[in-house]
Amino acid sequence: MPLRVAVLGAGTMGNGIAQVFAQGGHTVTLRDVDAGALDRAMGQVDKSLAKLAEKGKLSADDRSAALGRIRATTSIEDVAAADLVIEAVVENLQIKTQVFGELDRLTRPEAILASNTSSISITKLGAATRRPEKVIGMHFMNPVPLMALVEVIRGQATSDETMRTVMDLSRALGKTPVEVNDFPGFVANRVLMPMINEAVFAVYEGVAKPEAIDQVMKLGMNHPMGPLTLADFIGLDVCLAILEVLHDGLGDPKYRPCPLLRRMVDAGWLGRKSGRGFYSYA
Repeated sequence: MPLRVAVLGAGTMGNGIAQVFAQGGHTVTLRDVDAGALDRAMGQVDKSLAKLAEKGKLSADDRSAALGRIRATTSIEDVAAADLVIEAVVENLQIKTQVFGELDRLTRPEAILASNTSSISITKLGAATRRPEKVIGMHFMNPVPLMALVEVIRGQATSDETMRTVMDLSRALGKTPVEVNDFPGFVANRVLMPMINEAVFAVYEGVAKPEAIDQVMKLGMNHPMGPLTLADFIGLDVCLAILEVLHDGLGDPKYRPCPLLRRMVDAGWLGRKSGRGFYSYA
């Protein structure tokens, strides 16, 4: 049965999530405070659907129908009727907590409130609402239309019914949901980010250049993408934010972000999205 889905945040993850739900037959309200970001997001969705159509994975009619199911808006009031809201705003606890408080006020009590956070506590987000049993993590992987995994994170108060609903919905979207408990970084980033951080330390300490480190991991460990290329793809600011959540939440010095990573973020070298990170994307 088609749902009314709202996605908050029209960045790379938000537009990908909106596309996947629209392809799945659901009506989607994509909300962002920035009208320009919404225009870019709709353009990206159109481009992504066109690629799928070119490869024969989507008919021309299905492409048009999917695009037609997404409505872009700058008004938070437009999400009020949603059955499911997925928050995909900046990776910042204070901002996300404010968003969840507002969603709790706006939406119907039976609506499920999900977060695409890659590291922040679902329990804390649930505690900002009067319905913590209906708050859950849906951590999609980038690029969302192509990656199968969804980490489904159970907060302290998340109900079995909410968990079951989101697991079933993820499968219906063609994804593979994996249930994870609420710990800093969950599974994906608790394992991935220390590897990326260690690769940054290897550059910082002069062990090898970025190209060499990535080549070792690709050829020696059979990784499809080296850790520093991947860090640029994710965004160095996002990597730093996740490492800070791990460091603060677990209190273990092994998660201490490399000073070079901090310095690059301070310089605005954020990876692909800024045109420069460990590599140049001019």
